[in-house]
Amino acid sequence: MVGRRGRRARGRDRDRGAAALEFALVVPFLLLLLLGIISYGMMLSFRQSMSQAATEGARAAAVTIDPSKRKSEGYAAVQEALSAFDVRCDSGNVVVDGADAGDCSVTSPGPCTPAAAAGVQCVTVTVTYRYRDFPLVPNFPGVGVVIPETLSYSAQARVS
Repeated sequence: MVGRRGRRARGRDRDRGAAALEFALVVPFLLLLLLGIISYGMMLSFRQSMSQAATEGARAAAVTIDPSKRKSEGYAAVQEALSAFDVRCDSGNVVVDGADAGDCSVTSPGPCTPAAAAGVQCVTVTVTYRYRDFPLVPNFPGVGVVIPETLSYSAQARVS
């Protein structure tokens, strides 16, 4: 009887060793998948904030009563929408950690595109960010393949 138990115990030890080896082989792929999901999710969240920043900037500039303050109100709205990511819109540049990471612009009222009724004026806000050069989370090997090089959004609002 003792001999059988000894053989079973050795068999279980070998199974545990095989499980540890399988775990060691699978963990890098699971970790890469997890980090990829986190990186891509963060990029999608930032992309949504950029879209909101352009829309809010155009709306703020369009509804400002004093025409001399349209641009400053537009830039302030863009700044507010991007502030959650520590990204700023300063003097036409998107700035992250003191580095120029893209462009932001608020145009003076001009013709709407596509062309609207005659005399209708629109303010256009454009925000561009070089995401591949300035990712919000560190790049991990293999994850950069699915991350876009540049994110760019533009929004128009009719001047009231």
